Parts: sequence; structure tokens; C-alpha cells
Amino acid sequence: MNVHEYQGKSILKSFGVPVPEGYLAESVDAAVEIAKKLQATTGTEKWAVKAQIHAGGRGKGGGVKIAKTLDDVKTYASQILGMTLVTHQTGPVGKLVRKLLIEENIFYPGESEPQEFYMSFLMNRQTSRIVAMYSPKGGMDIEGVAAETPEFIFKEEIDPKVGIQAFQCRKMAFNLGLSGEAFKAMVKFIALLYKAYIGSDASMVEINPLFKTSDNKIIAADAKVNIDGNALYRHPDIESMRDLTEEDPMEVEASNHNLNFVKLNGNVGCMVNGAGLAMATMDIIKLSGGDPANFLDVGGTANAQRVEQAFRIILRDPNVKAILVNIFGGIVRCDRVANGIVEAYKNIGKITVPIIVRLQGTNAEMAKDIIDKSGLKVHSAIALQDAADLVKQVMNQN
Repeated sequence: MNVHEYQGKSILKSFGVPVPEGYLAESVDAAVEIAKKLQATTGTEKWAVKAQIHAGGRGKGGGVKIAKTLDDVKTYASQILGMTLVTHQTGPVGKLVRKLLIEENIFYPGESEPQEFYMSFLMNRQTSRIVAMYSPKGGMDIEGVAAETPEFIFKEEIDPKVGIQAFQCRKMAFNLGLSGEAFKAMVKFIALLYKAYIGSDASMVEINPLFKTSDNKIIAADAKVNIDGNALYRHPDIESMRDLTEEDPMEVEASNHNLNFVKLNGNVGCMVNGAGLAMATMDIIKLSGGDPANFLDVGGTANAQRVEQAFRIILRDPNVKAILVNIFGGIVRCDRVANGIVEAYKNIGKITVPIIVRLQGTNAEMAKDIIDKSGLKVHSAIALQDAADLVKQVMNQN
């Protein structure tokens, strides 16, 4: 589950990770009042006005501004709130900005030069270890650093059984080129960030920029936090942070019906029972010349109601030119699934895209007979290759 920057920072702050003082604003007037409050409590003379959407690249897209006066706060809040922010992560459609984070300024003059770093924790599934990825060249162009100067990207693998060690924190701070008070502050920051990563059951924590102030404080100037959805039952406070307006409406609807659904960019809809079979189905679609439009696992109980809801969700995608239903009848008999497909088809009404149904397992022959005799425009198959050939055939006709 993704969370907004302000929510990610509240999670980090609860584990002691230093973050800038800031508050959420959902109107221009609220933004100005928050700026005044920050001025009174922190003494700041500048403010960061930051769009809150589930995407990176907000600064390049015009969603982050530094206000030097209260009038600037009002102007920037008026410009950003309600805008459709387009970044390299949103795609050309962009995302509507409904919320702002107003923060104190941390770019103030002092005894040393401010610096921007990059740091993240995530799981390396190949080694079953946690990897810290970090760089002394953080900021908006971190992708360019990784592509053009990979020698500035460092990695440190951590055994989750023992956790991050003090020597690893010191090694990371050294590789970032720090010394003195900044070195000590970074060592402490890394240990706290790891604690937050583990304690919140995050799948990823990314800080970019990780900021060293002119007086050698280390602060998470930004925070991208993804929480493992399988662990949310342990964190009802974090689960309550879910913002459905930032998620794909089709995926939200699918979750409401307990369907495992992920929207993709292809042209062939998939309805499958079992994640492994779903992956194989997407492969066969690619081999047949199509592109999968979604991952959809209806689970072991592919009854008429679940099949109907799955059809309705897939058909909401205008890019879908055909649908492949690939069900293995193990827990559920194929003839029952076939009857469910026929019933769902009739309940939905006119379906204009071709549907290929491949049922294998218990009573597969009986299921094919039910589909063939239904009178509906449904192509049936038993072998996976037959289903692939049918996908290719109907796609060529379109």
C-alpha cells in the first residue's frame, strides 16, 4: 500500500527519524494559516509547498515550490491545488492534486554547505536480505546518476536475522563523504530509518533527498513509503491512511469484491484462478501476439457472482479487445464454472468483445459442451495451445 509523503513522514517520525515540521492543507486558506503557524513555532522565513500525490517527480512537474513570503504561499497553493500534475511516474494522464504539505524551510545559511543524498531500504528477494541503496548525489536527478555515473550508487546488504550493524551505519556514512557532527548524525539517522522500515512492515522506504543542513543536521526532506499489504492487519493505524482517490478505480472495485486485480496496459483481458496460472496465461497471451490488459485471479471459488464481477471489471477497460478465461477445475468443478460463465454472460447483457474460455480439470469435457451449447458468442478450448490459437485468431480479426 502506498501512502502520501506527509503520511510517510508521520510514520518515520513515530520511530524517531528526523523530518521537517509540516502540516497538511486541503485549501489555500489552510495553507496560509499553516505557514503562519510554522513561522511562529519554528521561526522559518520560507516554506515548502508540496503537492501530495502517489507519484515521484513532483518537483520537475511543478508540484513543489519554495515560498519566500506568505503571499507566495497563497499563490503557489492556488496554483498547485486542483492542478493535474504530470510526472514521469503518472504518465500523460497525470494525477489531480487534492492535498498540500506545507513545511518549514531547511535550506538556511550556516557554517557549512547543505547537501542532498539518496537513501532507501528494500528487500533483495534473490538473496533474502534487506538492501540499503544510497548515494552522495541525491535529488531530482537520481535516475540520471544511476544511469550515467553508477559508481556513485552504493549498496549494503543486511541480514534480517541480526539487523543492521553499527559498523554498517558507519560505513554508509563514510561512503557519503561525511565527517564530524554530520557523520555522527547520519549514523544515528540510518539506524533509525532501518528501525522504521522494519517496524512498519514496509516493502520500501525511499528518502530523496536525504538532507544535511548547514548546521550538520540530517533530515528526511522527502519520504516515499510503501507498506506490505499482507502486514496491514498488524497496523490498523497505517491501513487507515489508504487514499482510494489515488488508486486505480478498477483495482479498488476489484478489492471490494475480494478479487486480486492489477491493471496493465495491454489489449487482452485475463480471468484466471491461481496466481501461477495467471502468470502462465499472460505469457501465452504474449506468445500469441497480444498483450495482457490485467492480472485477475478470481481464486478457488469461481462461482457465477465472482465471474460476473470479474467480467464487469475487465470490460470497463476500453483497451480490451478480447478476454481469455483460463480456469483449472481442481477445487471447483469445470462444469460449475461453465454454468457460472453462461449465467454471468446473460446477466451482463451484450458483450461486444470475443471471449475465449479454457477449462481444464474435473469435468472439463462437460464444461466445454455447456459452453458450446449455450448459444453465446464464446469460444471454448481445453488445451492451452488451443486457447492461444483462438486468442491469435480473434485478435487478427480485430
